[in-house]
Amino acid sequence: MRKTPDEEYLEKAKLLTEEETERLLSRMRTKLMRRLEDKKLSALEVVAIQLEIEDKELNEWRERMAEIAKRTKNK
Repeated sequence: MRKTPDEEYLEKAKLLTEEETERLLSRMRTKLMRRLEDKKLSALEVVAIQLEIEDKELNEWRERMAEIAKRTKNK
């Protein structure tokens, strides 16, 4: 896991509403939660990293679904 968030995701995190931020924080991984609790990262940095993680996971999921769709189409 990255120790610092990408600048692009920091900007995205700044634009989130309070509710969107809370939802992201609720899905946060334990490791990130500890960094927030230990004051190693700010809430904004943690949210930015969580956004980055979720974007990456979404892209991986989309690739897998496209692969599955392609295989089922060929059958």
